[in-house]
Amino acid sequence: MVKSRVLQKLRTGEFVQAVGVSRVTDPWLIEVIGKTGFDVIWFDLEHRSFGYDKIDPVSLACRATGIDLMVRIRKHGYDSPMRALEFGANGIMVPHCRSAAEARQWVEWVRFPPAGRRGLDGAGADADWGLADAREHIRHANEEVFLVLQIEDREAVEAIDEIAAVPGFDVLFVGPGDLTLSYGVPLEFNHPLIEEAYDRVANAAAKHGKWWGTTSGSPEAAQQVVDRGGRMFTAGGDHGWLIGGLKRSFEAFQAVKIRK
Repeated sequence: MVKSRVLQKLRTGEFVQAVGVSRVTDPWLIEVIGKTGFDVIWFDLEHRSFGYDKIDPVSLACRATGIDLMVRIRKHGYDSPMRALEFGANGIMVPHCRSAAEARQWVEWVRFPPAGRRGLDGAGADADWGLADAREHIRHANEEVFLVLQIEDREAVEAIDEIAAVPGFDVLFVGPGDLTLSYGVPLEFNHPLIEEAYDRVANAAAKHGKWWGTTSGSPEAAQQVVDRGGRMFTAGGDHGWLIGGLKRSFEAFQAVKIRK
């Protein structure tokens, strides 16, 4: 069993740098990301075609380099977070959490009793394949698994104080793209309505002892998140690196000409 790097940093007042992985699921890339120094892989099942079978090798590479694995799950029921955790994730991200009732449901499914109602298997990667003492596994999971709820809808912002008050989860994470759509201001990330939504999330997190975070596209944007009180931000991802690198390479090589 491993301790959460994310929770260790958050609990000591530091910020967390997440890297998105949603295209290249080979363990070598995860190992490189870990050796580079990032804190956590954001592994996206919500928008991609690969399945839970990819979690085992990715989680192994995370454990080998001391970083966390946060899986953004597909919201199809009780087994969504449970399977990801048993396959080696030590963080769960839930997209589109819209109410306190939903937040309580995800806490129940992620936490073992008495904090929740997660079922026990004890033979997965999270329990050292059955080598861990079962009672220690239960205690460890409740202390070292982090739960992130994404705030991506206007109705969630309207209920943010009630959501943040729910015990048992750790981070509120603003999804700005969908949030702008929900407010009717598509991709206007600096719109006053969106700025107000960020303030409401930040205030609710501070009031109820939660951390919060969001995406960032640059060091400058990440600094703004931290200055605003956020403690988790994205620092790029494989999709953007691939697309951006290919475009830059192609544009650079347009300087090559046939000389007469």
